[in-house]
Amino acid sequence: MDEVKYRPVTPGIIRELEDIVGARNVLQDAEKLEPYSHDEIPGTHFRHMPEVVVRPESAREIAAIVKLANRELIPVTPRGAGSGLSGGAVPVYGGIVVATERMNHILEFDPGNMMITVEPGVISNDINEYLKDSGLFYAGYPMSMETCFIGGNIAENAGGGKTVKYGVTARYVLGLEMVTPTGEIREMGGKLLKDVTGYNLIPLMTGSEGTLGIFTKIVLKLIPRPKYQIDLLCLFPTGEAAIEAVPKLMTGSGVIPTSLEYMDKCAVQGACAYLNESLPVADCGAMLIVTVDGSDKARLEDEYIAIGKFVREAGATEIYVADNRSTSERIWRIRRNIPDAFSLKTKLQSGEDIVMPPLAIPKVVTAFKEVEKKYGVI
Repeated sequence: MDEVKYRPVTPGIIRELEDIVGARNVLQDAEKLEPYSHDEIPGTHFRHMPEVVVRPESAREIAAIVKLANRELIPVTPRGAGSGLSGGAVPVYGGIVVATERMNHILEFDPGNMMITVEPGVISNDINEYLKDSGLFYAGYPMSMETCFIGGNIAENAGGGKTVKYGVTARYVLGLEMVTPTGEIREMGGKLLKDVTGYNLIPLMTGSEGTLGIFTKIVLKLIPRPKYQIDLLCLFPTGEAAIEAVPKLMTGSGVIPTSLEYMDKCAVQGACAYLNESLPVADCGAMLIVTVDGSDKARLEDEYIAIGKFVREAGATEIYVADNRSTSERIWRIRRNIPDAFSLKTKLQSGEDIVMPPLAIPKVVTAFKEVEKKYGVI
């Protein structure tokens, strides 16, 4: 099949876009376009400049933009916050970037049905800030929760630190309003926990990276907020020992952790230096952060004691317990800032997400060490 020959964005098309969203919401200056040419992948190899960025505030405006682009054969790339690591927001064919940053409203909170309806440009963490006094929370947010948009999370089917227990974004998407590639506004799903009528298209849309439509309204499932959380910082003599402890913990302790994160010594030292923080890393090769949460304090204490026993038997040399918000945040702040710490050191790095079966992780850690030694890289 021959590659489509897209047409350029002409002054006439710019004027039509300005009629749709207003002149102040049509960006053409190169300096203003540059932030929309990339996501958070380091370096410049995967960057591509759009010809124009438009910032609509409604589904009707997006539909008009898409219909115009279809008529003129111009590529369209939807964009959330651009915080991803897979290139989903990069306008590889130039053309029009549809930025959803103005569509940032929480439309409805329905506590009776334990659901919330939001626009795609809402920052994911703002959803839980909004819900903090309700006894409910949205559990599907990723590690970049303080910057990413919920629409981008759904487009990428994002997952983060709590995926072990709560799963990824797709588990919580009940309804979508979207603009199709031909400019029609369509709704699917809704405030339903079970819906067997017609095709189940929401799982297809979740993770489609903006190629099948542009989300304009989202219905999310909420769950009861756990009252208590305990984090264990487990120190191991080597990275291999830390990784090999994970399957033993998952199958032997009888506890499903909320989060389970691996940090090697180099990563921790880099983040600590960046934040002017300190952790007891001198005699360890790697760490595991193991989080448990729940609403029964006594049961939670039993769970973290069981986890502590298993990681000890698996080779942990020290275990530090964070059972309050400030000490927990101290640990997780270090974890979240590892990418920023190394971005400050050098732009010559690989920062993409990688995935593999859990039991393959020890082999990958070993392979990384071999690459490090062979090529003299960190």
